[in-house]
Amino acid sequence: MTPDLSAVPLCLLADIPDGGAVEAEALVQGEVESLLVYRHGDEARAYLNVCPHAGRRLDYAPGRFLVRNGTIICAAHGATFAADSGDCTQGPCRGDRLRAVPVAVVGGVVRLAAEKPLSGT
Repeated sequence: MTPDLSAVPLCLLADIPDGGAVEAEALVQGEVESLLVYRHGDEARAYLNVCPHAGRRLDYAPGRFLVRNGTIICAAHGATFAADSGDCTQGPCRGDRLRAVPVAVVGGVVRLAAEKPLSGT
């Protein structure tokens, strides 16, 4: 029986600056993963904390992300990603995308949504 992952809280929406991102760890498809959780208003998006270019983490220090004007910037090689879609818009992995992890905001809490295959793979 597959567990209902919608009950798994990642963080409070209020703990993420609007237009910013925080790190959360979660069990995703049976593996503990570092996630980048991005906030835009009352919505949140989550991506694996991995740049598709070389498999390096996106953060420049644990849990610290470069996010400016709706763009996530990989600290390793400077690739830029549209925060709302995960699409790489500049850099060595242009045309690729971050691997999205489905989340939902429920009562001000960002939670994993129902488990399904990761997008962007």
